[in-house]
Amino acid sequence: MGYGRSMGVKRDDQVHREPKAIVAKGKAAKGLTDRLTGIPGIEAVHDRVAAWREDPVLMPHMAHVHAMLLSLRRLDAINMAYGAAAGDGALEEVAARIGHFAEEELDGPWLLARAGGGSFLLVANEACSRERWQLVADQLADMIARPIPISTGILRLSPRVALIRALTGESVESMLDRLGHALGDAHEQHGTRLAWADGEVTPPGRSAQQLEADLLIAIDNDEIEVLFQPQFDLTDDSLTGAEALARWRHPELGRIGAGALFAIAERADYVGPLSRHIAHKAMWAAKEWPENLRLSINVTAADLAFGSYTRQMLDLVRESGFPPRRLTLEVTEQTLIGDITLAAQTMAEFSAQGIRIALDDFGAGFCNFRYLKVLPIHYLKLDRSMIDGITTDRRDVAVLRAIVAMARALDLQVIAEGIEDEGQRVVAAREGCAYFQGFLRAQPMSAAMFQKLARAEEMKEASRGA
Repeated sequence: MGYGRSMGVKRDDQVHREPKAIVAKGKAAKGLTDRLTGIPGIEAVHDRVAAWREDPVLMPHMAHVHAMLLSLRRLDAINMAYGAAAGDGALEEVAARIGHFAEEELDGPWLLARAGGGSFLLVANEACSRERWQLVADQLADMIARPIPISTGILRLSPRVALIRALTGESVESMLDRLGHALGDAHEQHGTRLAWADGEVTPPGRSAQQLEADLLIAIDNDEIEVLFQPQFDLTDDSLTGAEALARWRHPELGRIGAGALFAIAERADYVGPLSRHIAHKAMWAAKEWPENLRLSINVTAADLAFGSYTRQMLDLVRESGFPPRRLTLEVTEQTLIGDITLAAQTMAEFSAQGIRIALDDFGAGFCNFRYLKVLPIHYLKLDRSMIDGITTDRRDVAVLRAIVAMARALDLQVIAEGIEDEGQRVVAAREGCAYFQGFLRAQPMSAAMFQKLARAEEMKEASRGA
């Protein structure tokens, strides 16, 4: 997964977390799933919030119910201009972006539901300040507003978001009513993108300019943390490496995930230094790993557009002493929208040095198969949406089988992301995926914790061979 769809960060260790596959498509939502987007309908929110409040295990750690209602404008115009299929595809893409964003940014359990038309409801049991919830909403709106490529052009959506911090014991009906009024106000006020329920004023906090200034000193203050998401071989369950993930430990706002982190960096024109800092920390940590383990680092669109990115990255590899043959660079389709020719040239230069390339989030949104023709890639990394239903839906299995067959024909290996239960692991292995990562085996962890895991796996392998 990429860094906030540019640079990836998944969840760190949490107490009493709900697996995201269950949060998004749990039994409580059965029969309520929206056919187009594959997410639950609004009815599932009642069950989920009630479950959070009644769970005797979760209750001692109950944070605070936050919610946001997102509405897309101009869907009718899109349907008229490009056809209903384009409008449906846009809704699917938005649902995927919200899910990915919540996966990366939220610590507590959450649920994404379709609220009808072009509206989505994101509700979370999240321990955070009003300032941070507004920051999350602002960055999510930015992500949704990013261009969506379709066969006949580029779509640009304009989301409006209503926010709420639920009162203690407040019913879902009350939350929805207050959110609906706030969203209506946001639509009526020109230029207003975010609105708090009941007309609450925007909470005092750090302005965008202050956050950008904070980021410029965050590296010097060692506030940027790099975690590692372990990856495993599907044939024998052995550890094969890890993906480097980034978080910002802001001294006042607390943990800021990758989506917000890199959105702030883009506004501050600071993506390049931030990317290099994360790559530097990751490679210096990984050079202590056993020699059979690989390191995956995500690449942003700003990286690929930077003329000296290849040289600077190779300099970092040499300085760290990490073998380039053990390094994988992950790029997403969103990253490649800009200049595919330049991207192909850059990747070819890396490939010539022994560095491997993975096409990340494959299957999310609009897949452009041209990338498979022109890019020198070695891995297809499946988006978790390609994995969620493979234990229950024959069509999902058929799609997975077709992707794996195509990858084999192109001499590519498939990495399954988001494996959260044994059934998913079994199916992914049976269908020919080579590697996997997900909460079934390990959550993202610190460099020290990954080092311990790697040594333990090394000792286990040695005892098997004895």
